This record gives sequence, structure tokens and C-alpha cells, in this order.
Amino acid sequence: MATFANTTNPTPFGFFNDESEFKTEADNIVVFVKRKLGDDVLSVELTKKQIWGNLEEAALEYGSILNQYQAKSQLVQFLGMPTGSNLSGSEGKYPRENLDYLTRFAEPYSFEAGVGGSYNMMSGSIDLEKGRQDYDIYDELKDGQGNLVVSSSMNSAPRTKVQINEVFHFSPQAAYRFFDTTSAINYLNNEFSFESFTPETIFYVLPVFEDILRAGQLDLSNRIRRSNYSYEVIGTKIRIFPMPTKDDPKKLFIRVRFFSDPLNPAYTDETIDGVSNLSDLPFGNLQYNRINSIGRQWIRQYSLALSREQLGLIRSKFASIPIPNANLSLNGTDLVAQGREDKTTLISQLKEMLDTMTYDKLMEVAAARAESIQKQLKYVPMPNGLAIFMG
Repeated sequence: MATFANTTNPTPFGFFNDESEFKTEADNIVVFVKRKLGDDVLSVELTKKQIWGNLEEAALEYGSILNQYQAKSQLVQFLGMPTGSNLSGSEGKYPRENLDYLTRFAEPYSFEAGVGGSYNMMSGSIDLEKGRQDYDIYDELKDGQGNLVVSSSMNSAPRTKVQINEVFHFSPQAAYRFFDTTSAINYLNNEFSFESFTPETIFYVLPVFEDILRAGQLDLSNRIRRSNYSYEVIGTKIRIFPMPTKDDPKKLFIRVRFFSDPLNPAYTDETIDGVSNLSDLPFGNLQYNRINSIGRQWIRQYSLALSREQLGLIRSKFASIPIPNANLSLNGTDLVAQGREDKTTLISQLKEMLDTMTYDKLMEVAAARAESIQKQLKYVPMPNGLAIFMG
């Protein structure tokens, strides 16, 4: 009798042909399927290779559904990772969480604030002239060597319209007393450099971002409330106010950049070509030897459903078979309908179960369990003096 091990090309794809437990399962599934379809009473028109092919399809379908739900839990951790030529190896691992996606998502905000980002800014200056207010940024903005900033950059790396980030056109004011952290009464004075305190002494420790907000407030006040200088940009022209009146006016410094190109940052970024969605996650087929009894029973039932549908399709080719003095009717249509219904039911049950087992759902269950435990502990009597109860 031919067995799975000594059969040439027993399955269409051969993903599990080298696994010992799959070989054993393949021989047993033939007996299981044929007996469930009534082989002892009426011959089942399915070959061993057909049943083995259904077993392989069932295992692949099970692995595909599990990988989909793993992707729901882990996709954010894999974004940007190399995809590799062989997408396998990560489907059975529990990766460490990271905040790479969050920091990358917040990066454009830091760039607009001028404290980070993935794109370079360019700075240059325009020579102001007495009695002239309008200047062309593309033709007159030059770097320290006298080269045009915008045009030269566009020739080497064609981009979109230039964007002005900052114009250094304001009158500085000596208002730093509002930002003196050592003299403010609500700060720790010189990090406790003295030891004598009165009982009425009160110290307030404020976070560092309060200093940053205070600095921004000071800079905004200098530029708007305390400055008579302003400008407006229309098209490629910048108009400054007031009109220069000195015979030797100073330079007007401007910081500019091109609009962001998400696929071409200022540095070489290999993560752009890494994992980006479900299709290129480094997930391969599950190893059959590592599938537990829960999964194997689902695979057996799905193999049976596939075989029932396949048998129905075969019998549907002949609605009836003529026999002496009568016709023999075949149940192909019923088998096809029953097989497809079983497949739909099995997939729905598996997905419903996996919906409750994504990492987000597990966190919700753990939080609900902790809250329930806390409620229960409130009714547990604690001996006085022997325990500290928090709740």
C-alpha cells in the first residue's frame, strides 16, 4: 500500500513534506476522511493525493489566518525592518515592543518646531538696498560664498517650491529678566546652595518644558510686541517693512527648505524599503510539528470539509448513473453545499476566537481582571495591625 513517505510529489506545494508528524498525519487523514464520507458503505471517489492536497491546504489556511491576527498585534513593531528574500522566521516569535513608529509619527511636528526632523534646511542672506522693499528669493538669496541657495539646490536635487521657515528680521530686546531661572521665587534657588531655611520657606519644582515655553513666549514677544520690523511673502518675492533707509543696510538672513519628499529624506534611510504593510511582513508558513492539538483538530475538520466539497464536485459531473431497470442518483450538490457551509463555519469560529486574543484584547482582559481582583479584595477582612490595605 502506498504511503505518504514513499509517494512522489504527494502534495501540490510540498511545504510540509519533510516534517515527520505531517507524514504520519497524512496517512491517518486518508482513513479519517474516507470513513466520514461513507467509504465502508459506498466507495469514495477521492485519491490519496487529493486528500493529502486538502490536508496541505487546510494547514496553509490555518497558518494564514493566524499570521493575519499576529500581524494585527505586531505590525507596528516590524515596520521598517528588512523584508529579506525569504519571508519567514518571525511568525512564531514574540517580539519586543518599541516606540519607533510613535517617534517616527511625531517627527514632522519636531521638524516644524525646528528641533529635529529628516529634512535639511538651507540658510542664506539677501543684500538689502536703500529705498528697496521687494526682493526675489530665488534670484537673490545667497550663501556665505555668494552662491544662489535655492537655484543651486534645485539643480542638484529637483524639488518643489521653496518654503520659508524663518526670516531673521526683528529687533532684539533685552528682556531676559523674564527668563531668569535663578531669580524667580518659584524655582529651587541655586540648587539648595544655602542651608538656612525658615519654616515658611516654600519651593516649587517646575518641569523643564516650562523653561522651553517661557523661552518661546519671550521670542514671540520680541518678534511681535517689541519689534517694528515685519515682512510678507507673495510668490517668489519677499517685501520687508520698514523700507531700508541707510546707505549701508545690513543683510537679511532667511532659512528655507523644499517641501518634504517622504521617500527622499536628507540621509540614507533603508527602512523606507523595509516592512510597510501586511504583504511584506517576515511571516512564513507555520511548522506543522509545532502546531498544537487545538490547531490540528481544526485542520482535520477543514480537510474533511474540503474533501466533502471536492467529492461533491466530482459527483456533480454525473447527476445520475443508469443501472438495470433504474437510475442511481448521486448527492453531489448536497455534498458541495455542506462542504462550503462547514468551511465557512470553521473559519468564522477560528476568527472569532482569535479576535479575543490579539495583544490589545489581552491587555483589556488583564486590566478587567485586575480591576475585578481589586473589587474582590475589598471584601476580604484584614487583621488590624498586620496588613496594609490599598484600594
